[in-house]
Amino acid sequence: MSRSSLRSTLPASVRRSLLRMACLALSLPLYAQAGPSPSIAGCPVFPADNVWNVPVDKLPVDAHSADYVRSIGEAAPVHPDFGADPNNGIPITIIRGNQRRVRVTFDYRDDSDLGNYPIPPDAAIEGGPNAKQDDDRHVIVIDKDRCVLMELYNAFPHPDGSWKAGSGIKMDLTGNALRAPDKTSADAAGLPILPGLVRYDEVASGEIRHALRFTVPHTRREYVWPARHFASRLTDPHLPPMGERFRLKASFDISSFSPTNQVILKALKRYGMILADNGSPWFITGTPDSHWDDTDLHQLTTLHGSDFEAVDESDWQYLADSGRVDPMAHLP
Repeated sequence: MSRSSLRSTLPASVRRSLLRMACLALSLPLYAQAGPSPSIAGCPVFPADNVWNVPVDKLPVDAHSADYVRSIGEAAPVHPDFGADPNNGIPITIIRGNQRRVRVTFDYRDDSDLGNYPIPPDAAIEGGPNAKQDDDRHVIVIDKDRCVLMELYNAFPHPDGSWKAGSGIKMDLTGNALRAPDKTSADAAGLPILPGLVRYDEVASGEIRHALRFTVPHTRREYVWPARHFASRLTDPHLPPMGERFRLKASFDISSFSPTNQVILKALKRYGMILADNGSPWFITGTPDSHWDDTDLHQLTTLHGSDFEAVDESDWQYLADSGRVDPMAHLP
């Protein structure tokens, strides 16, 4: 039987389903190119189709891109907010599933996941244990046996092993669930911090396969998916909302940068960065690691806001409370 004869014997509904499947296969080059999801301690850092892990190099430029970049600062330099100093960046603590659970009290209970947390008394704190009271003092803990992420903001250990924090979350690293609408996290945008960190082990592997986290001085009283929370009273439409995604322009020449910095710059072109908090302009967050070369990282400050553009991922959301990118979003 010829192929044309076979097609003619199939019901129309089946033919449409087969066509849609074929189109879907053709519409997913972003996933295929991205490869497996990022991982840490044997756990995925969310699935490969999570918004953090899908490339944005083919997305259209946001219609408000120029306004957003101007408001952040066209001439403001990029700043790598991480380095070799153990107090420069946000550290990660890895635990096993038998870590003792302790009480954590929260200033913002309504925005936090309540219950006991398996936070060790010596968990690494952003800025070190002597960081100031009004510093962010983030704590990131990963249960490697359960692939569960826990993050605390403004965290302080107590002598009895319990902790006090401004807010805290628990997230399943194998799923795509987001925070509830209007709920913050350990970050102002209501997003997890971990998936946006620049980690030395990823750079050393030669590839970062996810978007990065960054801050700007002023955001507006609004958020866009995947963010879940705003942190501003400003309503100026020229200011970016929390969750806005930016990328390094494709035309930016990275050939003169070191191999280490090229890995970071390639990620900024392909995956971009997500606006997650109010802070200094174009500050990109990473983890402290003694292997970083701070002099080399300083070359990244030669980039400026004008080298970036906001992208439009407004048609990517698939489900109301999910970070999964719509698998049909790229159909012609």
